[in-house]
Amino acid sequence: MAFALSPRAPLLLIRLSGQRRVARAGTMASPRCFALELPGCTLAHFAVGTDAPGALPDPRAAALLGPPGRSYSLCVPVAPGGDCAARVRAARLHQRLLHQLRGGPLQQCQLRRMLCYHPGGGADGVQHGVLLHDPGDSPETRSALLALLDSYREAPRPCLGEFVGDPRHQLWQCLWELRDGQGWQQGGPEPVVPSPEPALHPVVPDLPSSGVFPHRAAARAVLEACTPFIPEARAVLDLVDQCPEEVQKGKFPVIVIEGLDATGKTTVTQSVSDSLKGILLKSPPDCISQWRKLFDDEPTIIRRAFYSLGNYIVASEIAKESTKSPVIVDRYWHSTATYAIATEVSGGVRHLPPAHHPIYQWPRDLLTPDLVLLLTVSPEERLKRIQARGMDRTREEAELEANSIFRQKVEETYQRMEKPACLVVDAGPSKEKVLQVVLSLIHDNCH
Repeated sequence: MAFALSPRAPLLLIRLSGQRRVARAGTMASPRCFALELPGCTLAHFAVGTDAPGALPDPRAAALLGPPGRSYSLCVPVAPGGDCAARVRAARLHQRLLHQLRGGPLQQCQLRRMLCYHPGGGADGVQHGVLLHDPGDSPETRSALLALLDSYREAPRPCLGEFVGDPRHQLWQCLWELRDGQGWQQGGPEPVVPSPEPALHPVVPDLPSSGVFPHRAAARAVLEACTPFIPEARAVLDLVDQCPEEVQKGKFPVIVIEGLDATGKTTVTQSVSDSLKGILLKSPPDCISQWRKLFDDEPTIIRRAFYSLGNYIVASEIAKESTKSPVIVDRYWHSTATYAIATEVSGGVRHLPPAHHPIYQWPRDLLTPDLVLLLTVSPEERLKRIQARGMDRTREEAELEANSIFRQKVEETYQRMEKPACLVVDAGPSKEKVLQVVLSLIHDNCH
């Protein structure tokens, strides 16, 4: 397919008249807002598609969007209607796009995480995307991006925008559009202007549909949408459907032990189980653990649906076993929700949903434990244990080591969980001392 390329210099912007701006303003759609993740996990917000003469965006964003070099935005729209299948398709398309951008002729460009959203929400929801910055402003970059878009045969395709600057240092974005019989054409320029940071991170309202599922049916719908291309999803659903939708805890206590890998969960859960003559369970349960690596390689919405449904399988086991003895559970819902929130909310700790936000509440249809303990150790001690054990790690666990801000988000999210909240236990002392503390907390809270 032929590409209709505009000149490298933004001559069309120089010729842009005030009269044209006024004419466009009457028919312009509501502005699109963007949240761009900067070094240090800070966020810069800007808007496109609203007239504000002379207003310049956040200088941190302008340094990445404008010259020298050239930047492009790629965002993945969710098909109209925004149903579960559309969300799954968009998430997988976004993952495929990131993989393609990190290889081939585009791998020399810089990538930064970006979200596109409408102020106050909107029918389109949040679009996940990326800012691609080419320091050398190579014409081959634009050609490679358009060729990449051409490889997506079915709608919705990723949306490609190109940022340019005019002599007055104003920034503009031009969207590329596929027009019948004309190939890829560049649309008219729209100004890039400041946008206030929203009170709540734009992805948070979307979390109950994309990772922190409020009930079993929401997670089930995601895996149902995956069955055409992930056969194992049907196997997981068959196991879930064998579990009663409503289960009750027995007379014996149920204690959940949470924590990052290498905080001592395996040792503590086994020791507590032995001390209480209880049964030890874990999430995800053994019956679906064989597919864990497969689902760990999928986008958040699919990965978290898998773990969420695993929690409901475990709940069925808890209900049965707690009629006979105490039950100790190695991870449960808190892990599922914590990693989803920390992964999907870009930026740092301050961008997390505020304490007491409903996203931290336990699902209404999931069996609730009597006590949740969160084991913690210093980052240095945890790294030492991981290196000593040579343990296999998920992608998220690897990021915990490489990204201290992500680790802080995970730890803070754990501590914001409510009903039940996590009681923090320092797992740095000797194993015997930690066991004493855990057994004391169980005695004080479960009798």
